[in-house]
Amino acid sequence: MTSKDLVPHLLRTLYALQSEGAIVTLESLTTALAVRRTDVRRAISALHREGCLDALRMRLTLRGLALGAAFAAAPLRPLRRAPLRSVKAA
Repeated sequence: MTSKDLVPHLLRTLYALQSEGAIVTLESLTTALAVRRTDVRRAISALHREGCLDALRMRLTLRGLALGAAFAAAPLRPLRRAPLRSVKAA
């Protein structure tokens, strides 16, 4: 999993939770996405630097809200890649 895979899922999850009026925490995001806390924290920091998320209040900015809505309507790549099959030698 890379941050390129995680950020769209994170924005979509934040958009959904914010639309419901739910309180968003780092713990609730890690639980909802089933990923490591460190990865979520790193992605949140990147989104904050880019102006898509207010990390102190855990609220999407207008830019982040637009991206989250776009990702909510689109199919996303899976967070984790399917495991490779082991090849048996003949």
